[in-house]
Amino acid sequence: MKISVIMPAYNEEKHIKEAIEEAIEALEKIGLNYEIVVVNDGSKDETTSKVLMCIKKYNGIKLVSYSENKGKGFAIKEGFKHTSGDIIFLLDSDGEISPINLQEYFNALKYVDIAIGSKWHKQSNVQAPFLRKFLSKGFNILSKLLVGIKVSDTQTGFKAFKREALGKLVKVQSVYSYVFDVEFLAFANFLKLKVIELPVSMRLNAGFNMKKILQMFWELLGITYRLRIRKKYKKNIL
Repeated sequence: MKISVIMPAYNEEKHIKEAIEEAIEALEKIGLNYEIVVVNDGSKDETTSKVLMCIKKYNGIKLVSYSENKGKGFAIKEGFKHTSGDIIFLLDSDGEISPINLQEYFNALKYVDIAIGSKWHKQSNVQAPFLRKFLSKGFNILSKLLVGIKVSDTQTGFKAFKREALGKLVKVQSVYSYVFDVEFLAFANFLKLKVIELPVSMRLNAGFNMKKILQMFWELLGITYRLRIRKKYKKNIL
């Protein structure tokens, strides 16, 4: 059995090296073959050079790179093409999430198809300003109301999939930016994939981008339209 980790990165020169090293430390504890696929999503800084330094120092690291920023969801889909693992983790590269719980997620996939991190899990360790928590909770409430997703947190950037499950999701994926998680979970409902929420350890910074928030809301409405009105997702899957 082999583990793959996909790490999308956009202008993460300050964090990418430490994020890779933390992932390696967590993966080594499991004791299986692994690879880390870093997807440089059109970064304009020194992200690429930082990853190349890690490639020289550590085994099992791949770099997928393209010049135009296309969104986190696109980076995940592109990264999947370059993986060979039976189990695939999605892990943010901004340093806000610790992969310390990686073993627990790996163990959970013996019984479920998808394991996702939740800031609201009772065992989670989350340090975040009130506004970030408020926005997160508000977005999740909207996702439940509009899309019918039942989990408590769609957007935490730490998730694990059986390869077959993730393959089915990316095959019909149409959202390529931040809200791809919501679309994935909507697809998972249709496919009757088993999903479990697990604790996460993370420290969120105070910054947020109002333009990004408005974009996420607009894309959530788009998912709702395709799901509820056009019934597109059901047609694609069937």
